[in-house]
Amino acid sequence: GPVPGGTVTYSGRTAAALGLQTAVLTTAGPEVNMAAWLPGLSVTTVPAAETTTFTNAYTATGRIQTIHKLASPLRVADLPADWSEPAIVHLGPLVREVDPAFVQAFPNSLVGMTPQGWMRAWDEHGVVSACDWAEAEATLPHADVVILSTEDLLDDQMLVRFRALSRLLILTRSAEGCLLFSGAEEYAVPAPAVTECNPTGAGDIFAAAFLTYYWRTGGNLLEAADYANQVAAQTVTVESMEEKMALVTATGHQIAAHQHE
Repeated sequence: GPVPGGTVTYSGRTAAALGLQTAVLTTAGPEVNMAAWLPGLSVTTVPAAETTTFTNAYTATGRIQTIHKLASPLRVADLPADWSEPAIVHLGPLVREVDPAFVQAFPNSLVGMTPQGWMRAWDEHGVVSACDWAEAEATLPHADVVILSTEDLLDDQMLVRFRALSRLLILTRSAEGCLLFSGAEEYAVPAPAVTECNPTGAGDIFAAAFLTYYWRTGGNLLEAADYANQVAAQTVTVESMEEKMALVTATGHQIAAHQHE
């Protein structure tokens, strides 16, 4: 049967596992209890007729994603009135359901985004492919941190364009770690070598770990990237969500303690 997934699940639970008080705005159908799926998080669910549902198939040539169901759009008006101003915001669309206007709704927060859900198209069978993102010019400049993977990009030109639009762009490269683009500066940060079991969620775990550490250190770019690489790398070595989150907690504390020695 379906298992919980998506950015909100992996990123939200990672932030909570790293000790942050975490709240989530999402959309789902009546058959899903999001609060049960996201233990320890404050969950606001916009009702939908059904819940966005994907299949991920991993092949020798990459991941094949298929969409089976779609939930409702999320608008800025859906933000809970009682949310205090968050220190960190992570915008994580799956299938263009998140209004890009959210990027300007948090002027005093560290705003990160994983925009691949705005860069997905799908055919009549639900098979997902990468596509251009028309709203990039209006959206990327307002984010503090933009995190993408190499498989999200249509071509090299898209990276050039997004880099020019972004204050800080991070390109994750699976086992090779990540590239950081900050203004004219470019850094490569390697990831530890691990044996991969299940890579699902690694990019979202990376994003949450990066944003958490970047915020806690007042903007230490290279340390945050190294920290996020290490946390995310450990999680690909296990299969289940609970195993992944146990490793996030353990690894996160170990690395933080080591880096502060």
